[in-house]
Amino acid sequence: MNSENSAFLEVKNISKSFSSTKALANVSICFDNGQIHGLIGENGSGKSTLSSIITGALTADAGNIFFKGQPFKPGSIAESRGHGVCMLAQELGTIDGLTVAANMFLGREDMFSLKGTVSIKRMNMEAAKILKESGAGHIAPVEFVDFYSFEERKLIEVASAMYYQPEVLIVDETTTALSQKGRDVIYNIIHKMRDAGKLVILISHELKELKTHCDVVSVLKDGCVAGKLIGDEITESNMRTLMVGRQLQGSYYRDDDYGYRDEVVLSVRNLCREGAVKDVSFDLHRGEILGIGGLSECGMHELCKMIFGALKKDGGEVLVPSSGRKIRKTGDALREHIAYLAKDRDRESVFLNASILDNIAMMSLDQIRKGPYISSRKEKKLAQNNAQLLSIKMRDINQRVKELSGGNKQKVAVAKWLANNSEIFLMDCPTRGIDIGVKQAIYHLMADLKKKGQSIIMVSEELPELIGMSDRILILKDGQISAEFLREQHVDEQTVIQKMI
Repeated sequence: MNSENSAFLEVKNISKSFSSTKALANVSICFDNGQIHGLIGENGSGKSTLSSIITGALTADAGNIFFKGQPFKPGSIAESRGHGVCMLAQELGTIDGLTVAANMFLGREDMFSLKGTVSIKRMNMEAAKILKESGAGHIAPVEFVDFYSFEERKLIEVASAMYYQPEVLIVDETTTALSQKGRDVIYNIIHKMRDAGKLVILISHELKELKTHCDVVSVLKDGCVAGKLIGDEITESNMRTLMVGRQLQGSYYRDDDYGYRDEVVLSVRNLCREGAVKDVSFDLHRGEILGIGGLSECGMHELCKMIFGALKKDGGEVLVPSSGRKIRKTGDALREHIAYLAKDRDRESVFLNASILDNIAMMSLDQIRKGPYISSRKEKKLAQNNAQLLSIKMRDINQRVKELSGGNKQKVAVAKWLANNSEIFLMDCPTRGIDIGVKQAIYHLMADLKKKGQSIIMVSEELPELIGMSDRILILKDGQISAEFLREQHVDEQTVIQKMI
């Protein structure tokens, strides 16, 4: 490592504001090479803003960056990448309609040009080599990226970044949407980089992940550095306290013993989809939180979409007993006041370029109509009330959703369905990529919905969440239900895992 007087990468007195919102205020952090340096903080604390400034995606209002002792002020992501500073973002960074290889070498095609003609063959061969070296050799360079899953597309981004042989790699909440297999690929890469004397900045909301992999953790709160933890100081308790500036009050998961009613509000019978779900049947009861878990590829995410009518079924049915209506498409689900929170929040749950107001109000047009027209007064009141209910941190109700933190985006997605007076909530990884404070708020909301007699299906890859929140847990394995656990059984994680693998 470098000496204390010569940090490998240093941000000094960095400040950044967006309109009246101060994202960073005089942030100073030293990052040494040969380490994995974690960044954590509540949503909106400034983590992603700082990483965007380091990589040239944003310009700081004040302050300086030094890289290897020299002033560093990249004007773009491409420029920072050329200096050996790369970033893997949380959200998808590949472009539909292009091949894997074309995505990997976008803007660099001239490397494979001979007399003005790009050799696709050479580009594909180079892409295949990089993919194999990065642990993603099963991905074909000639295929369109549209063919691949979110996780596989993320691994393509990893391989593309490693092509530059970066000296600094910023991993911005990249692991949150990945299976354990996908995470292991990234963990293997970042540990190799550290061992090679390079720097990894790991941004995450997962305390266990930071504790396991980081040498140093810097904690941000409200745009300022709240503290720095080294070695044995990196505990979940210490990180949690610095993040929120307080001890979290009340229970984290549910601590009640409320059961649920006998009334069946949703009946799933013999659902099938080739390659994903095989003959799945269960009932959801009024006031029940039904957890569905399993390994990432078990079919649980597809099942959630099928129930909502957003994914074609090869067989079986979803029935609402009270009305006798079958859910064949999303319109049927909406008429039955069924809500769906997608795992891929930015692409499926919110409209990033629309305002908070438009996002919240879009599912409640019947409530805000005045004759054939929309009442702007009613629309604004509806949006403001639900935004306040969930304590969305925003400049105002007209702020674009893309400008919000991940946790506040999720609150907007939830507010949209609360405004619609939804009775059944399908939640696919509802706490993915959000901080512990927002997680607790979501859990409390779920408990409140349950008490009011509303029903929830929660698909989750987090075992503590499944065990802590669910009345019943269904485990899927290879697209089929392999086990069922009741809350009163007080099951542990190991018991549940045995039914997953």
